[in-house]
Amino acid sequence: MIFVTLGTQDKSFSRLLDLIQEQIDNGNIKEKVIVQAGYTKYHSNNMEIFDYIDNEEFDKLIKKCDILITHGGVGSILTGFRANKKIIAVPRLAKYKEHTNDHQMQIVDNFCQKGYILKLYEDDDLAAVLKSVKTFKPKKWVFNNDNFLNKLKDYIANN
Repeated sequence: MIFVTLGTQDKSFSRLLDLIQEQIDNGNIKEKVIVQAGYTKYHSNNMEIFDYIDNEEFDKLIKKCDILITHGGVGSILTGFRANKKIIAVPRLAKYKEHTNDHQMQIVDNFCQKGYILKLYEDDDLAAVLKSVKTFKPKKWVFNNDNFLNKLKDYIANN
């Protein structure tokens, strides 16, 4: 199953769903596709699309999916890391009025260059990225919560 998350940005991201629908129509996606669409209004006979998915169900879908296709938000990417998922990140772009700026490109670039995720930019071919995700071995993200908590405790104790 492919889980697609578009985040909670109050702008449409139908561009990504158009790309996915095209790959379904071309036969390159045969798996079930479930979408958390947020504010994006989209109709497809081939995808299960929900405006909102509660946290419990969202976590279940993350755990169940084989591939997570998400916007370039840090929260969504880190959620995929926690579940050890293969992630394709597609940044929302300001020029399409999908976001107010292009900071998601920097986020996606950073994670991709370090081998944690695959990226899909507007000039990239989703069919090729879907093919490469099958053999992609993402670098394991190491959460360093203990270090953060220790620094926070030190800061509180000394201020």
